[in-house]
Amino acid sequence: MNIILFGPPGAGKGTQAEKLINHFQIPHLSTGNIFRENIKNETPLGKKVKSILDEGKLVSDETVIELVEDELNKKKYEDGVVLDGFPRTVVQAEALDSYFKNKGSQVDAFVTLSVPEEELVNRILSRGEGRSDDTPEKIKTRLKVYHDETAPVLSYYEQKGIVKVIDGLGSIEEIFERTLKALS
Repeated sequence: MNIILFGPPGAGKGTQAEKLINHFQIPHLSTGNIFRENIKNETPLGKKVKSILDEGKLVSDETVIELVEDELNKKKYEDGVVLDGFPRTVVQAEALDSYFKNKGSQVDAFVTLSVPEEELVNRILSRGEGRSDDTPEKIKTRLKVYHDETAPVLSYYEQKGIVKVIDGLGSIEEIFERTLKALS
Protein backbone atom coordinates (compact mmCIF):
# COMPACT_ATOMS: atom_id res chain seq x y z
CA MET A 1 0.00 0.00 0.00
CA ASN A 2 1.35 3.42 -0.99
CA ILE A 3 0.05 6.17 1.28
CA ILE A 4 0.72 9.91 1.14
CA LEU A 5 0.37 11.53 4.57
CA PHE A 6 -0.47 15.19 4.18
CA GLY A 7 -1.22 18.12 6.43
CA PRO A 8 0.10 21.41 7.71
CA PRO A 9 2.97 21.79 10.18
CA GLY A 10 1.78 20.60 13.59
CA ALA A 11 -1.01 18.36 12.25
CA GLY A 12 0.60 15.20 13.62
CA LYS A 13 1.94 13.65 10.41
CA GLY A 14 5.07 12.26 12.04
CA THR A 15 3.11 10.68 14.89
CA GLN A 16 0.54 9.11 12.56
CA ALA A 17 3.27 7.99 10.12
CA GLU A 18 4.89 5.97 12.93
CA LYS A 19 1.58 4.29 13.74
CA LEU A 20 0.86 3.53 10.06
CA ILE A 21 4.28 2.01 9.35
CA ASN A 22 3.95 -0.22 12.42
CA HIS A 23 0.39 -1.24 11.53
CA PHE A 24 0.98 -1.95 7.83
CA GLN A 25 4.63 -3.04 8.22
CA ILE A 26 5.76 -0.71 5.43
CA PRO A 27 8.58 1.83 5.54
CA HIS A 28 8.30 5.58 6.05
CA LEU A 29 9.83 7.95 3.51
CA SER A 30 10.31 11.49 4.78
CA THR A 31 12.02 13.94 2.43
CA GLY A 32 13.39 15.83 5.44
CA ASN A 33 15.04 12.65 6.72
CA ILE A 34 16.47 11.88 3.26
CA PHE A 35 17.90 15.41 3.00
CA ARG A 36 19.52 15.13 6.43
CA GLU A 37 20.92 11.64 5.73
CA ASN A 38 22.42 12.64 2.38
CA ILE A 39 23.90 15.83 3.85
CA LYS A 40 25.34 13.92 6.82
CA ASN A 41 26.90 11.28 4.53
CA GLU A 42 28.16 13.99 2.15
CA THR A 43 26.76 12.21 -0.93
CA PRO A 44 26.86 14.17 -4.21
CA LEU A 45 23.13 14.81 -3.85
CA GLY A 46 23.61 15.75 -0.18
CA LYS A 47 26.27 18.32 -1.10
CA LYS A 48 23.97 19.75 -3.78
CA VAL A 49 21.02 20.00 -1.33
CA LYS A 50 23.21 21.50 1.42
CA SER A 51 24.48 24.26 -0.88
CA ILE A 52 20.90 25.10 -1.91
CA LEU A 53 19.68 25.18 1.71
CA ASP A 54 22.76 27.14 2.84
CA GLU A 55 21.75 29.85 0.35
CA GLY A 56 18.30 29.94 1.95
CA LYS A 57 16.66 28.66 -1.23
CA LEU A 58 14.09 25.92 -1.73
CA VAL A 59 15.23 22.64 -3.22
CA SER A 60 13.92 22.42 -6.80
CA ASP A 61 11.21 19.95 -7.80
CA GLU A 62 13.74 18.24 -10.06
CA THR A 63 16.19 17.63 -7.19
CA VAL A 64 13.49 16.50 -4.74
CA ILE A 65 12.04 14.11 -7.35
CA GLU A 66 15.51 12.72 -8.08
CA LEU A 67 16.12 12.18 -4.36
CA VAL A 68 12.75 10.48 -3.75
CA GLU A 69 12.96 8.25 -6.84
CA ASP A 70 16.48 7.22 -5.86
CA GLU A 71 15.20 6.28 -2.40
CA LEU A 72 12.06 4.51 -3.70
CA ASN A 73 14.23 2.27 -5.91
CA LYS A 74 15.49 0.54 -2.76
CA LYS A 75 14.14 -2.97 -2.19
CA LYS A 76 12.56 -2.09 1.16
CA TYR A 77 9.84 -0.05 -0.62
CA GLU A 78 8.62 -2.90 -2.86
CA ASP A 79 5.56 -3.62 -0.68
CA GLY A 80 4.57 -0.02 -0.10
CA VAL A 81 5.50 3.20 1.61
CA VAL A 82 4.14 5.97 3.82
CA LEU A 83 5.25 9.23 2.18
CA ASP A 84 5.55 12.29 4.42
CA GLY A 85 6.60 15.71 3.09
CA PHE A 86 6.27 14.60 -0.52
CA PRO A 87 4.79 15.56 -2.90
CA ARG A 88 4.62 19.27 -2.11
CA THR A 89 3.88 20.47 -5.64
CA VAL A 90 1.73 19.22 -8.53
CA VAL A 91 4.94 18.64 -10.54
CA GLN A 92 6.16 16.33 -7.76
CA ALA A 93 2.75 14.58 -7.59
CA GLU A 94 2.78 13.96 -11.35
CA ALA A 95 6.34 12.60 -11.15
CA LEU A 96 5.36 10.30 -8.28
CA ASP A 97 2.34 8.97 -10.18
CA SER A 98 4.53 8.40 -13.24
CA TYR A 99 7.16 6.62 -11.13
CA PHE A 100 4.57 4.28 -9.59
CA LYS A 101 2.89 3.66 -12.97
CA ASN A 102 6.25 2.57 -14.43
CA LYS A 103 6.59 0.15 -11.49
CA GLY A 104 3.06 -1.23 -12.03
CA SER A 105 1.83 0.45 -8.87
CA GLN A 106 -0.02 3.58 -7.76
CA VAL A 107 -0.75 5.91 -4.88
CA ASP A 108 -3.49 4.09 -2.98
CA ALA A 109 -4.53 6.82 -0.56
CA PHE A 110 -3.89 10.48 0.09
CA VAL A 111 -4.55 10.99 3.81
CA THR A 112 -4.81 14.61 4.91
CA LEU A 113 -5.01 15.58 8.57
CA SER A 114 -7.39 18.48 9.13
CA VAL A 115 -6.65 20.64 12.18
CA PRO A 116 -7.84 24.21 12.90
CA GLU A 117 -5.06 26.81 12.58
CA GLU A 118 -5.30 27.94 16.22
CA GLU A 119 -4.70 24.35 17.36
CA LEU A 120 -1.75 23.98 14.95
CA VAL A 121 -0.09 27.09 16.42
CA ASN A 122 -0.65 25.79 19.97
CA ARG A 123 0.76 22.35 19.10
CA ILE A 124 3.87 23.76 17.46
CA LEU A 125 4.53 26.15 20.34
CA SER A 126 4.02 23.40 22.93
CA ARG A 127 6.09 20.65 21.28
CA GLY A 128 9.22 22.44 22.38
CA GLU A 129 11.50 21.74 19.42
CA GLY A 130 12.90 25.20 19.88
CA ARG A 131 13.05 26.00 16.17
CA SER A 132 13.99 29.60 15.44
CA ASP A 133 10.77 29.99 13.44
CA ASP A 134 8.53 28.67 16.25
CA THR A 135 6.96 32.02 17.07
CA PRO A 136 3.22 32.66 16.55
CA GLU A 137 3.92 35.10 13.68
CA LYS A 138 6.39 32.82 11.88
CA ILE A 139 4.17 29.78 12.39
CA LYS A 140 1.30 31.67 10.74
CA THR A 141 3.65 32.51 7.84
CA ARG A 142 4.64 28.82 7.52
CA LEU A 143 0.97 27.86 7.51
CA LYS A 144 0.19 30.44 4.82
CA VAL A 145 3.04 29.11 2.65
CA TYR A 146 1.77 25.58 3.26
CA HIS A 147 -1.76 26.49 2.17
CA ASP A 148 -0.62 28.52 -0.85
CA GLU A 149 1.88 25.98 -2.16
CA THR A 150 0.29 22.67 -1.27
CA ALA A 151 -3.43 23.29 -1.82
CA PRO A 152 -3.00 22.46 -5.55
CA VAL A 153 -1.57 19.04 -4.58
CA LEU A 154 -4.71 18.30 -2.56
CA SER A 155 -6.86 19.33 -5.56
CA TYR A 156 -4.76 17.13 -7.86
CA TYR A 157 -5.44 14.03 -5.74
CA GLU A 158 -9.10 14.99 -5.13
CA GLN A 159 -9.58 14.73 -8.91
CA LYS A 160 -8.22 11.16 -8.67
CA GLY A 161 -10.75 10.34 -5.93
CA ILE A 162 -8.20 9.02 -3.41
CA VAL A 163 -8.26 11.79 -0.77
CA LYS A 164 -9.21 10.78 2.79
CA VAL A 165 -9.78 13.79 5.06
CA ILE A 166 -9.15 12.87 8.70
CA ASP A 167 -10.25 15.00 11.64
CA GLY A 168 -6.89 15.68 13.32
CA LEU A 169 -8.37 16.66 16.69
CA GLY A 170 -8.51 14.24 19.60
CA SER A 171 -6.12 11.71 21.07
CA ILE A 172 -3.39 10.10 18.96
CA GLU A 173 -5.33 6.81 19.15
CA GLU A 174 -8.63 8.41 18.10
CA ILE A 175 -6.98 10.02 15.07
CA PHE A 176 -5.27 6.74 14.18
CA GLU A 177 -8.56 4.81 14.42
CA ARG A 178 -10.21 7.35 12.06
CA THR A 179 -7.28 6.95 9.68
CA LEU A 180 -7.47 3.14 9.67
CA LYS A 181 -11.24 3.27 9.11
CA ALA A 182 -10.75 5.61 6.13
CA LEU A 183 -8.07 3.31 4.67
CA SER A 184 -10.12 0.11 5.00
